[in-house]
Amino acid sequence: MPAKKAGPADLSAPIFTNEAKARAHLEGLRWPNGAFCPHCGDTENVTSMNGDAHRAGLYQCNSCREQFSVTVGTLFERSHLPLHKWLLAFHLMASSKKGVSAHQLHRMLGITYKTAWFMGHRIRETMKTLHVGRIGGSGKTLEADETFWGQKPRQKGARKPRGGYQHKNVIVSLVERGGDVRSFHVPSATAGAVRHVLDEQADKQSHLMTDDAKHYRKVGREFAKHDRRFGWHVSPRRRSAFAPLCR
Repeated sequence: MPAKKAGPADLSAPIFTNEAKARAHLEGLRWPNGAFCPHCGDTENVTSMNGDAHRAGLYQCNSCREQFSVTVGTLFERSHLPLHKWLLAFHLMASSKKGVSAHQLHRMLGITYKTAWFMGHRIRETMKTLHVGRIGGSGKTLEADETFWGQKPRQKGARKPRGGYQHKNVIVSLVERGGDVRSFHVPSATAGAVRHVLDEQADKQSHLMTDDAKHYRKVGREFAKHDRRFGWHVSPRRRSAFAPLCR
C-alpha cells in the first residue's frame, strides 16, 4: 500500500516545519495564477529575485520598480517569526473546536508566552467574522437568549460578590436555525440593551423564539411571530456546540 501523503491535517507536514515549503504553500493560496505586484497590481512584469544577495521569496515588479514577497499586505508582513510557525498556529486555532490558549501555542511552537499571546490575538482579529446584513428573515426561525459569563472588573478594595448575576458579563446570542450565530456583549440584561441588539441585527420578518423574560415582550411584538416559553433557552445542542468557542 502506498504511503499516505502528508496533508495540512498532519502536524508534521512540511508546510509546518520547513520555511521554503510554507512560503510555497502561501504563494499557491495567494497567487494561484502566478505572482502579482501588491503595489501596482501588475501580473506580467514580475521577476523572481534569485540572487545570493537576495532573501528567499523576494520578487521585483519591473513596472513600478518595487520589491515584494507573498507576505506583503498580510499579518505576516514584517514579522520576525518564521512563516511555518504562523501557518501551524493558524491551523491549530482553526481546527480546534474549543479554541487554543496562548500557553498551548507557547508550548507547541516553542515561542515565548508573550509572543504566543500576541500571535493568538492577531490571528483571532484576522479571522473575525464581519456581519453583513441582518440575521433571520421571512419564513426563518430566530432564537434569542442571554447568558452570563466571567466577572466584570472590580474596583480595588471592593468586596467579592456572592451569588447572583449582577457581577457577571452579559452576552446576548442570536441563533438562526440552520444558519448563522451572532453574540454580543451588552452592559446589562435590560429591555433597552436587548432591543438595541435585535434592532441592529435581526430581521423583523423572522419568527422569534425567546424565554418568558420581560425584556423580550415589547420588542417581540415587532416580529412576524413571537413565541415565549417559560424556562426556555436556545436549543442545548446548538448552545453546547457554540458556547465553548466563546470561552
